[in-house]
Amino acid sequence: MKSTTRGTLAAVLTGVAAAVGAAAATPAAAIGTVPVPVPVEGAEQSLGMELPELGGEIPLPTAGRPDGPRYVEGRLIPEHALPQLPVTGGLPGAGLRAPLPHVLGDQFDHVGLSTSASDLRTLAPGLNLDAPLTPPNPQNAGLPDLTLPEAGVPVPVLQTVPGANLDLGPGL
Repeated sequence: MKSTTRGTLAAVLTGVAAAVGAAAATPAAAIGTVPVPVPVEGAEQSLGMELPELGGEIPLPTAGRPDGPRYVEGRLIPEHALPQLPVTGGLPGAGLRAPLPHVLGDQFDHVGLSTSASDLRTLAPGLNLDAPLTPPNPQNAGLPDLTLPEAGVPVPVLQTVPGANLDLGPGL
């Protein structure tokens, strides 16, 4: 086999492997969370009893596109000199289901508590500046006037709606 054929074959196989790896990673990225099970089967067998089922979800944060500087008439430095960076992700979720001996009657065999991963939207603080000079003033022979310098920090933003469920029911 020629070396060019081998190189072409290696490049094709590398591309196929990358495509398969990307296809395998796409579902987790599309969901936005990664499930985290906590294995307790070994402890159940060694203790000879049912233990609670425990699991969680870890969100995948993604950075957004910041709003760039905006030019405003009458200012020398654009507004949002240091733009705010939006980041979206989520709060982690958790789930717990524990066996419940028939304390509350024959219909209740488990108690469960679950919190789903909830969306979280944040905006990092930014910076607004203005120079101590105004634009050229035609009444002052085209020279700028002096003003007080300005600096401002836009407040950070944090938005989410968390929730939880508590349930009692038959079966584990």
